[in-house]
Amino acid sequence: MDSTIILLLILAAAILGKANSVAIATCMLLMLKLLRLDKYIYPTIEKSGMTFGLILLIAAIMIPIANGQITFINIKSVFASWIGITALILSFLTTYLSGQGLNYLTVQGHSDIMPAMIVGAVAAAAFLGGVPVGPLITSGMLAIFTKIIHK
Repeated sequence: MDSTIILLLILAAAILGKANSVAIATCMLLMLKLLRLDKYIYPTIEKSGMTFGLILLIAAIMIPIANGQITFINIKSVFASWIGITALILSFLTTYLSGQGLNYLTVQGHSDIMPAMIVGAVAAAAFLGGVPVGPLITSGMLAIFTKIIHK
């Protein structure tokens, strides 16, 4: 029962904070729980959901390449500009942080920090117009920070 109450609180915060993706994900989990399908579907989502989600996210980002809006000429000019080089470096760093975050949450078993990250993401969506897609990067930053602190 505690998990349902926590999910309902997250749902309320997501709705109030206009974090639609968090609200939809929470509703999906609540529906599975209420239909008693959680025992069958939660393990699959837990095991492969991150991979499937990342595949869909990357595919959505690559649509301009797939539909021909971005050409070799565009790519050449981007890599010759300061903004393209900066994007490459930042992408390298955030991808590294995401990997560290995934390890921190799953392998190291620190998934208990998720409520704090969700509240932070919902607050950023509500007050700063952010999009809550950064829990892996957040947990990666946290993993590196905790490594530095514990040395």
